[in-house]
Amino acid sequence: MPKVKLHDFHLANQIVKIAREHARQNNLSQIKKIMIELGNVIEHDEAIQPDNLAYNINLLMPCKVEIKSIQGDSWKLTGIEGE
Repeated sequence: MPKVKLHDFHLANQIVKIAREHARQNNLSQIKKIMIELGNVIEHDEAIQPDNLAYNINLLMPCKVEIKSIQGDSWKLTGIEGE
């Protein structure tokens, strides 16, 4: 089972806030899926782990989380689906 690590949780919280704002702007009342591109993001000397990130996003907002690994050291919210 993935663990709740503060740096993973912090990034999950940022992603959920951005997703909610996109949903609001697009008149979506519920987010069903979040799509993310994730590179080798280091916070507090540890890499963000995709499984932990998805787990933490689901703690904040139950939805499907799709994470695509990319080159580099950044992340990007690439889309949301909802109704």
